[in-house]
Amino acid sequence: MNLSFINLDGKDMSAVQKMSELAKSIVKEHYDPIIGSAQNDYMISLFQTEEAIASQIEHGYEYYFAADEIGNIGFFAFYQRENELYLSKLYLKKEERGKGYSRRILSFLIDKAKEKGLDCITLNVNKKNNASEVYKKLGFEIIREEKNDIGHGFFMDDYVMRYNITG
Repeated sequence: MNLSFINLDGKDMSAVQKMSELAKSIVKEHYDPIIGSAQNDYMISLFQTEEAIASQIEHGYEYYFAADEIGNIGFFAFYQRENELYLSKLYLKKEERGKGYSRRILSFLIDKAKEKGLDCITLNVNKKNNASEVYKKLGFEIIREEKNDIGHGFFMDDYVMRYNITG
């Protein structure tokens, strides 16, 4: 199956709206059982609204739709942070998981990191999220744990993982 990556233009509000809708639907389905709907709704309001996505792009994030012949099956977003590419988001629709798409997205991210002269990719993943096992299979290693207060009495309790591109 063909998989393409379509860069989101932060000034195209129709496309930003499509990204926001896709993000909300995937994140809601995936994270409600992990962190509860109250915290998830709060996080969606901070990070996945049209305004939030457009602002992130203005501040250096790159958002991409992952699409097959039929349409968008997921999305990912990243930005450069010092000498690393920080993978902020990588989500696939439930029915598209387990098909090797994450490996293809990682290959794309490695190429982007190399273009920028970066030597690793890092990410945060909730400790209860089974995606951490997928990241391990892809070659990421846990480098530390973090617990971050995000307001309203909510915390992100994460593993920080790294994929080394060089050395």
